[in-house]
Amino acid sequence: MNDRTRKLLPVAIFGVLLAVAIVIRMNPPESQERRDFRGPVMTVETRATELVDYKVMLESYGTVQPRTRSVLVAQVAGQITAVDEKVRDGGFFEKGDVLVEIDARDYAADVRIAQATLADAQSTLAEAEARTNQAREDWARLGNEGDAPDLVLRIPQLDAARARVASAESALTKAQLDLERTRIVAPFAGRILKKFVDVGQVVPPNAQIAEIYATDYVEIRLPLRNRDLPYIELPESYRFVDTSGAGRVVIESDLIGEESWDAALVRTESAIDDVARQLHVIAQIEDPFGRDKEGRTPLKIGQYVTAKLGGRTLENAIVIPNNTIYQGTYVYTVTDGVLRRRDIDIAWQNDSEAVIGGGLEAGDQLVVTPLGQVTSGVRVQVLGEEGERSGGPRPRNAGQ
Repeated sequence: MNDRTRKLLPVAIFGVLLAVAIVIRMNPPESQERRDFRGPVMTVETRATELVDYKVMLESYGTVQPRTRSVLVAQVAGQITAVDEKVRDGGFFEKGDVLVEIDARDYAADVRIAQATLADAQSTLAEAEARTNQAREDWARLGNEGDAPDLVLRIPQLDAARARVASAESALTKAQLDLERTRIVAPFAGRILKKFVDVGQVVPPNAQIAEIYATDYVEIRLPLRNRDLPYIELPESYRFVDTSGAGRVVIESDLIGEESWDAALVRTESAIDDVARQLHVIAQIEDPFGRDKEGRTPLKIGQYVTAKLGGRTLENAIVIPNNTIYQGTYVYTVTDGVLRRRDIDIAWQNDSEAVIGGGLEAGDQLVVTPLGQVTSGVRVQVLGEEGERSGGPRPRNAGQ
């Protein structure tokens, strides 16, 4: 190919393309008009929204904790001579039960010594009082005028005798307390969490005997989401205003099958949790450790549970299922056989339903049929209603 041909080739190609464009413009392809139709694209099921009084039920979780947990300690030293059979890990006991006994012979001897010391001090006091009375009579018999001096009446000696009696009484009281403390008594009805000693062991003062907790009721610390706070009556107590027990709580556990217990909200913590940044309330279950007539398994300390808290009742609320909400912001309704997208505001929501704060009104026909990608404005047939089916099939807009 020579240079002249190489130069003319682009001009020739451009000319051919220009000629083709002119021909297409003068003879456009005829498009087949699609027949208009008025039949429905799809069938959907709707539900009319309505105003209802809705009881908010909040959900939370926590672990079972005893009302009172403490460690029994020996207040006196000595050898353990007896341990009650209830003092075993998991054992139950009642208030006033003697759980552990320490050798009391030394302390009984101390009581007798203190009693003798007190008797001697009381005898000395009696002699001092008699001498003081005799000195007062002698002063008057001798014709002395005015009150006798304290030294003449032996007042210092009388005060010293009284002080010795008081000291002896205190020593006796302490000896009796030490003797009493050789019998370690349960301060409340409870259960043994862990035992630390046994028979024959010599323990010093303040030695740990067992870790125990009360069984009259347990408490569960429940966190509340910040957005849930406006929907619950918090149990607060200030001065003479008491709203304790403001709400009922249902505690549930699946540790051994599905079981539930009734509880009550008794108080609100005074500060926001530093870690979770949430407010906590305390629920209380009474008598949680006995097998009742319903055959529920006794609760365990540290057991994980879930909770349903009774909140406020919302009047004239619109409540819809969560599966009718798309991307958390909008729903579909049907108006005059046409599908319409409606943006909504959700005031409160749980796992199954939502309370609508705006965007819907009572009487709106809410689409409850799950939809894929659809376009607002398409015609639909409502399930249960007879629609127009004239005009043949209409192109579907799904996927737009």
